[in-house]
Formats: sequence, structure tokens, C-alpha cells
Amino acid sequence: MRGGRGSWSRVVESTKRMLDAGVAINTLTVVNDYSVKYPQEIYEFHKDLGVTHMQFIPCLEPNSSDSTQPASYSVSAEKYGNFLSVLFNLWMADFEEGTPTTFIRYFDSLFYRYVDLNPPDCTLLPACGVYVVVEHNGDVYSCDFFVESDWKLGNVMQKNLTVMLNSKRQYEFGRMKADLSKVCKKCEWVEFCRGGCTKDRNRNPYDNTLNYFCRSYKLFFEHAHAKLLQLAEVWKRQQEDVLNQEKPMKSRNRSKMKVGRNDPCPCGSGIKVKKCCGILL
Repeated sequence: MRGGRGSWSRVVESTKRMLDAGVAINTLTVVNDYSVKYPQEIYEFHKDLGVTHMQFIPCLEPNSSDSTQPASYSVSAEKYGNFLSVLFNLWMADFEEGTPTTFIRYFDSLFYRYVDLNPPDCTLLPACGVYVVVEHNGDVYSCDFFVESDWKLGNVMQKNLTVMLNSKRQYEFGRMKADLSKVCKKCEWVEFCRGGCTKDRNRNPYDNTLNYFCRSYKLFFEHAHAKLLQLAEVWKRQQEDVLNQEKPMKSRNRSKMKVGRNDPCPCGSGIKVKKCCGILL
């Protein structure tokens, strides 16, 4: 809001103009304690607007009088789990001939895990720190949720961005995510959720690093796991069919490229192998 005035109308009109001009866009919706009640209304609104790529993140802010407790407008774990489940049903209902017509980042990224690929969403990786955030003044931080002095890596005017990305401090930040609670390590869903986002595990010191949205993920996986497995099997069969139809390529006969854990990742990210595509090896 600027000058106490809402920006809703301007945002909607700007979205329409970009879509009319053929600009590819993705919306980011923060789900709070109020909006969590309306997953279908929110999803249908985006579709009616012409938006097909959507991202949803749960609101979790500390209470101003007790930082170990969530603010009143933060969404509860159980409500967010139900929100994801309803959203998943809506997403599935819009499939055409086995192909999604809308794209929800969490579901798309999670699907990578079901087909044994590295997900693009850092919250689903065993460790994070695979990107950095650059502020308007050039300051570089470990993550956009940790723009604070403890995790300032430097400034692009004084340090090389790739060096900061591969720094010891950034590695330490990423490894925090791998420090799972005993509950997580024994959970049947850990290979999929990987403990969630680090920011949601540091709110309450008495939770022993258990994610605030643990209940959300359990509810969601109990609801969607079987269907995601089916989708994964179909996708894998389709990939096998494509490979069987292709003619053998010379590249298949070449010896496998040998890349060290500290070498730049072959994918071109600029990150070391051990922190990128080699993270699950």
C-alpha cells in the first residue's frame, strides 16, 4: 500500500496488460489465516484472469509480544495442509489428456522428487544455499528469508558473486537445513519434504528444529501421495518410450564425464557439484 491506499486494482490491471502483451508471468500468493479458507476461489480467480503459473507460500510471522509464537494472522499448520489438499484436487481436475493445464510451483517441484530428479525448489532439497539474494544496494545474503547481518556474505561491488555463492559461510547456511529433528528422520515422508524450509524450523526453540508446517505436509502427503505415485509411473513410462524410439546417439557411447565434488557443476549453475546436482549423491 502507498499512502494508505490499496494497490489491488493496479496489480490486476497490470497483470492483464502483461498477459495481453504475451509476457510470461507467475503469481505469488501469501496464504494467511483468512485466505486459507478460500483455496478454490483464489485458484479460480487466477484462472479467470488468465494466470496459469501460480506459487503459494504460507504466512508465518512471529508474535510481536512473544517471538516464539506465531502472529494471529499466520496460517495454522492444519489449515494450510487442508488448503494444499484442496488445491491439489483443483490442479488435478484441470488435467487434459494426462497433462496439467495449470502449474503450481510446489506440486511441480515435488513431482521431481517422485521421478528421482533434483527439485528446483530449495525447500525440497536435503540442504539449501543453492542461490543467494542481492539487495538493491548490492549487499548479498544467503537467502531472501534471511536478509540479516548474520547471513550477509558481502557486496557485489567488493566481492565476486560466484565466490560468495561457494563460500564457507554459505555452505554453513545450507547445512542448517540438513540438521533434521529425530522426528523428521523417522518420518515416512522425509524423503519428499526434506524438513521443509529452514525459516519455518527456527521460530520456536522448544520445537527442536521441527518444522512449524510439519502437520501440513503430513496431511497433504496422506491425501496426494498415491496419485503422485501414479503420475510418476506414467511419466517414467513415457520417458522410456521416447528413449526406445530414438536412434542410438554417439554421446551414449562416450565414457562418463568425471567431475569432482568441488568442480563447477556441469549443469552450468556456477555452483560446485556437491552443492548442486551432486547434492543427492
